[in-house]
Amino acid sequence: MSTTTANGALPTGKPLTAGHKKVIFASSLGTVFEWYDFYLYGSLAAIIAAQFFSALNPASGFIFALLAFAAGFAVRPFGALVFGRLGDMIGRKYTFLVTIVIMGSATFLVGILPSYNTIGVAAPIILIGLRMLQGLALGGEYGGAATYVAEHAPNGKRGLYTSFIQTTATLGLFLSLLVILGCRFALGNEAFEAWGWRIPFLMSIVLLGVSVWIRLQLAESPLFQEMKDNGKLSKAPLTESFFSKNGKIVLLALLGATAGQAVVWYAGQFYSLFFLTQTLKIDGTTANLLIAGGLIIGTPFFIFFGWLSDKVGRKPIIMGGCLIAALTFFPIFKALTHYGNPAMEEAVATSPVVVVADPATCKFQFDPVGKKVFTSSCDIAKGALAKAGVTYSNQDAPAGTVAHIQVGNATVEAFEGGGMEAAAFKAQSGDFGKALSASLTEHGYPAKADPDRINIPMMLVLLSILVIYVTMVYGPIAAWLVELFPTQIRYTSMSLPYHIGNGWFGGFLPTIAFAMVVASGNIYQGLWYPIIIAAMTLVIGTLFLPETKDVDITK
Repeated sequence: MSTTTANGALPTGKPLTAGHKKVIFASSLGTVFEWYDFYLYGSLAAIIAAQFFSALNPASGFIFALLAFAAGFAVRPFGALVFGRLGDMIGRKYTFLVTIVIMGSATFLVGILPSYNTIGVAAPIILIGLRMLQGLALGGEYGGAATYVAEHAPNGKRGLYTSFIQTTATLGLFLSLLVILGCRFALGNEAFEAWGWRIPFLMSIVLLGVSVWIRLQLAESPLFQEMKDNGKLSKAPLTESFFSKNGKIVLLALLGATAGQAVVWYAGQFYSLFFLTQTLKIDGTTANLLIAGGLIIGTPFFIFFGWLSDKVGRKPIIMGGCLIAALTFFPIFKALTHYGNPAMEEAVATSPVVVVADPATCKFQFDPVGKKVFTSSCDIAKGALAKAGVTYSNQDAPAGTVAHIQVGNATVEAFEGGGMEAAAFKAQSGDFGKALSASLTEHGYPAKADPDRINIPMMLVLLSILVIYVTMVYGPIAAWLVELFPTQIRYTSMSLPYHIGNGWFGGFLPTIAFAMVVASGNIYQGLWYPIIIAAMTLVIGTLFLPETKDVDITK
């Protein structure tokens, strides 16, 4: 096995100079900017829903905005295949330049894209297309950055060095939140939600220029350059990665490592933000500040767990993070409700809401094209509660029963809207909504979280714990993936399981979880998704994946 020399030589025998450290820093900084671009959309999902999906009902509009957010994740594996192949055949450095230009350009175009009210259905279609371009670019970015840094790092420090790359996603999210908060404070919420939300997207053109300049300073990875000089580059990285015995390791890396890592990550950093704003009705500025505070407290643990993985191994830390998260997500999110919107918690306890309806008349209320009108009394009742963000339970009623909502000891009758003229339906829906709102208010259900009752210290503690879970599963993952695959096909092999795990299992988490909440009425129902996936990864990773911290990555 290759070892470092007394002067800290690389596995190739070349010393780890200050110049190498500089390019590792430069690589990480460029990746921060790329994640900033990608996560702006997630941080502004609620506003984007209003700007580009205003034709849909509120529940469908927000779910569809999340689907557009997830579209960028859906195509990430394809970016991994395209750019991973290029990275293994042409070089790590050149893929950096291509991915950053695509990402920055697509983000800037979102900032100038007219809304639905201006150009109609073309607006969401173009938006989704730009998100897909971002996803393709990011699919090629991460594998290259992680591989590039790992191939510069000396043996015994790959976990530490790659953990800096692992911080870039969180730092990119933090940067996006910081810019958003700055714009909100400078413009005010009304102006920001009307047009000021575009400013963070437009700023990406400046970051693009800085990122391209940074990437131009990079030298090629020493291991890749050595392979190239010796004529040992892979001629068919896709075939060698996925249609050989290496394919089994790719599948195990997906199910036994990245899938669980992804859902813990997105539950802790993204679903928590959606939960604060959409479910607990905490205002956007306060929610963003709370998330940013949790990120500041938790981010150093990326480096800590990366360093620790060099000592005790990658596997026990990542598996431990999946286990703890699966066991504690429910109590943590319930505590967020307790400390974030205690009035809601009190109202649910003293005056629970129940929808009494014929189950055969209740549909899953998701209309991606905005053409369907939900007219059954059950759908009208549940749609109104989803819009109000109120948790409820369901009680079956005999066939033909007109649905009603019980709020504590009060009853609000819904109505059957089938066959009604549009104007009459709209008027009766308005009357029903007012009656429901009055009953909810009377029984203590708040329209928004009371800022004076938010326990800021406890919210920070809980959100910081969620971020620390993220650092446990994410800090060592790059080193583990790099070490699982040989140098000739490393970029391609590690990129695909990473981006399927994070792009599909993780990227669709907010959409799936929110849809589960709307369907069930239980505000915690969506947590079952990350819990089940984390438990699956815990079992598969523990039983079938090897520890790799001492492997020789030059082979």
